[in-house]
Amino acid sequence: MKRIPKGRVTTYKIIAERLGCRAYRAVGNACRRNPNPPVIPCHRVVGSDGGIGGFGGETSGSKIRKKIRLLEEEGVEVKNNKIVNFDRVLCRL
Repeated sequence: MKRIPKGRVTTYKIIAERLGCRAYRAVGNACRRNPNPPVIPCHRVVGSDGGIGGFGGETSGSKIRKKIRLLEEEGVEVKNNKIVNFDRVLCRL
């Protein structure tokens, strides 16, 4: 996750495939258990459809608002819980 540049996002799927597996949910669980966000920028990991995904074990509420705020502070635009111009900000690692 540290390889994802500020202002960019990647997906749970891309990380799993980079690790040589298809354990997308395991990547999500690893993000959820991240002991040091945002130093380890799990907020930059989103769904393959550009959906915001989860954050801190939640898929709605204050933690999702925090994820969106962190992304927007880095210049990633989010509208209706989806990344705007997803293809432009997607980092394929």
